[in-house]
Amino acid sequence: MNIALIGPSGVGKGTHAAALCARFNIHHVVTGELFRKNLETRSALGLLARRYMEQGELVPDEVVDAMIEEWCEQHPPERGILFDGFPRTVCQARFLDALLEQHHLPLDAVIYLRVPDGEIMRRISGRLICRSCHAPWHRTLHLPKVAGVCDLCGGELLPRPDDIPALISTRLRVFHRTTGLLLEHYAESGRLAIVSGEGSPAEVGARLEQFVAALERHEATFATRAQASPIISAERLAQLPAYLARASLDLVLLGGPGSGKGTQAERLCAELKLPHIATGDLFRDNLRQNTDLGRLARTYMDRGELVPDDVTEAMVEERLSRPDTHVGFVLDGFPRTLTQATALMDMVAQLHRRIAGVLYIKVSDAAIINRLSGRHICRQCQAPYHLQFKPPLKPGRCDTCGGELYQRADDNPNTVRARLVTFHGQTEPLIDYYRRAGLLHEIDGEGALIDISDRCLAAVATCIPDAQT
Repeated sequence: MNIALIGPSGVGKGTHAAALCARFNIHHVVTGELFRKNLETRSALGLLARRYMEQGELVPDEVVDAMIEEWCEQHPPERGILFDGFPRTVCQARFLDALLEQHHLPLDAVIYLRVPDGEIMRRISGRLICRSCHAPWHRTLHLPKVAGVCDLCGGELLPRPDDIPALISTRLRVFHRTTGLLLEHYAESGRLAIVSGEGSPAEVGARLEQFVAALERHEATFATRAQASPIISAERLAQLPAYLARASLDLVLLGGPGSGKGTQAERLCAELKLPHIATGDLFRDNLRQNTDLGRLARTYMDRGELVPDDVTEAMVEERLSRPDTHVGFVLDGFPRTLTQATALMDMVAQLHRRIAGVLYIKVSDAAIINRLSGRHICRQCQAPYHLQFKPPLKPGRCDTCGGELYQRADDNPNTVRARLVTFHGQTEPLIDYYRRAGLLHEIDGEGALIDISDRCLAAVATCIPDAQT
């Protein structure tokens, strides 16, 4: 019996998952703990994740997926699994389906623990976490024996820095935007169960236990697509109508790893006099400048946790609101998923703007593998080089700052292939989304750099608003 338990932060997934695993003798898998364990034991995947974090970069989804895959390969097939908080996106759901099918471990049910947002706000406002072992506690629902002290390790209990009303509201918006599509995916395959998370922990636990017992007897009843529809967020194109938007050249650049979108973004910005907003640089800048968002991101990283989407989205939103973007921008590295795309539409609409065009630099997987195998990065300023296409003036040294050039551990052919699987899984729905919105321009990303740049500029020429204000 293999189950996934999903729901927003604060519904009690961890507490109820642990109780279900003890009652039904199934293995509890918490992706956050799995991530921390890989960091602490310095496994190959943990070292790779740590390298991203030390460089001030977001840990990509494929690293977390690989941790799940490695765990499943070591898991005895005769024992059931309960995935706690995973999957969180449709792309992760498809990955998990394929992984479990490969190991002949069907996913029997996905339980959505549903709690109204108001109740979530109330619960989270009383949440505490141990500074040492990260165990969760609560001021009223899950008290430690000694106030302010963790029962497990004696560490100090403190409120989480991200558990403030404004951030909780943002986190819930991100959750609902992501989860609607996820619930739709599982409702259509007949594996979705919706269980109320309201009431006392004992009442909620009894409901969950009743469903899992019925599942074990092959008597469980699942939610239909129609029953799930009231809580499935409909996919929407939130693009502001042109007549309401201020004229500006707001561009999004998409492309796989090694597609050259960073190089083309720089060329477009130089030609069009627009700021280049690369989310990797944005993330590093917030960390380096110790901004409020940078400090918040650092608290997750210090706990050995992934930085959640709502923090990344807040960084992007703050950057888009700065005066230098008044006439437009080139956004590189965001969005990466369908839910981030809808978030971006909301951001620009709130700024009384609209996306002018989306350029998708399309490069074959074979060409990307060839490109990345020769890619080197400056250890100091992160400038990219290529032994064939963009060699440095002095071998092994950055032209800009003189820093040492090195090859990233994830730029070997096998790792690149895994990254491409994740990229295609995330990006294909995104491409369809922008195509339906009439915003997509596919650019042939192979050939001479100058030719690719000319194609990009020709596409942008069709996106320029009638008048700049």
